[in-house]
Amino acid sequence: MANRYIANTSAEQREMLRTIGAASIEDLLTKIPPKARLSRPLALAPALSETDLIRHLRALAATNADADRYVCFQGAGSYDHYVPSPINHMISRGEFFTAYTPYQPEASQGTLRTIYEYQTMIAELTGMDVANASIYDGASSLAEAALMAHAATERMEVVLARGVNPLYRRVVATYCDGPGIRLRDVAAPDGVLDADAARKLVGKKTAALIVQSPNFYGCLEDIAAAAELAHAAGALLIVVADPVNLGVLEAPGRLGADIVVGEGQGLGVPMSFGGPNLGVFAAKNELVRRIPGRLVGVTVDADGQRGFVLTLQTREQHIRRAKATSNICTNVALCALMATVYMALLGKQGLQRVGELSAAKAHYAAEQLTKLPGVTLRFPSPFFKEFTLRLPKSPATVMSRLARKHILPGVPLRPFDRTLGDCLLVAVTEQRTREEIDAFAAALAEVVR
Repeated sequence: MANRYIANTSAEQREMLRTIGAASIEDLLTKIPPKARLSRPLALAPALSETDLIRHLRALAATNADADRYVCFQGAGSYDHYVPSPINHMISRGEFFTAYTPYQPEASQGTLRTIYEYQTMIAELTGMDVANASIYDGASSLAEAALMAHAATERMEVVLARGVNPLYRRVVATYCDGPGIRLRDVAAPDGVLDADAARKLVGKKTAALIVQSPNFYGCLEDIAAAAELAHAAGALLIVVADPVNLGVLEAPGRLGADIVVGEGQGLGVPMSFGGPNLGVFAAKNELVRRIPGRLVGVTVDADGQRGFVLTLQTREQHIRRAKATSNICTNVALCALMATVYMALLGKQGLQRVGELSAAKAHYAAEQLTKLPGVTLRFPSPFFKEFTLRLPKSPATVMSRLARKHILPGVPLRPFDRTLGDCLLVAVTEQRTREEIDAFAAALAEVVR
């Protein structure tokens, strides 16, 4: 395979090989084990015309179970909330759609202002003093918060509640491996933080206690109690929150959180099979110079006219690497703009209504589903729009059978925790109708009968 490739190399490629001192392409592949290399040509079909290619791609896309054609009860961090149509009209405007980092404020006032408005809305929702210009997703936001707590307290341990999204926990572990920060887990036998167990782990070495509410299982945590526990040991409290829920639930900042992070996908950003997403990051004012990424601020020019600028840019591209708070290279400004338009369109009452409908429909769904023989709630703790069901049949079987009826019933928890192998995580947003919930219950009844 390699020899055939070398024979077809261009003059430019041969010159590149000579420049770097490689005799052949094979020299560049010596570190790759032979068993990991393809020993035959790629089985690529002949080129298609544009119309045939579009037809082929549509056929491939049709094999996906998407939320447009299926009734979606899946969540676990990405939710099927309604996306108002004006959002796509706004973000498709050329000045937004092509915008990147607003390095030149004189040419980027529109972009800077939208980011400033986003920061203001997120700070108000979370009850914090300041929010940054967004991070890649909820997982990286939490990992950055853990590093920030370590830098602020100079302590080497972080305590995580077991109810924190396991995918987020993996990213935190990756980020903390380099500086040698030790991660300690607190069990959640009833679906929420075991306060007695946490009290034994949170101490003088703890940089932060991390809780999520509603947590991965859908249960509501006692944030105020967690804040008291963390602060008594001189540690920070980091709360992972879903900003969509904060139209109804109390802001974590007003319950004692020092840093609030989370996934902002529900704020008008489509699920898009997993991304791009929107990382929310907000903190108390005394931590502002340790916030990763960048912040947009408002000022006045020489003529006294109001203007927007990048106020703090604590990343390695702007300051000495040793003084950078993180290596977050950019912000997901387009997704942040979608969230800004979403929050502006809905307003305070609209966001509250989304939360009320989601909670009410989730509780109706739980009531209907737990009427079925052998179907129960796994945890006794209060929940918001997501809950964990224990099933008498394999969740994988339930997934397969209900998918045939164009219903995505939830997320099986076995891949995340083997002790929850008989459990299904079900999410219900304002999008779901009574008829869809009833159809879900009827279809599940057939499977468990």
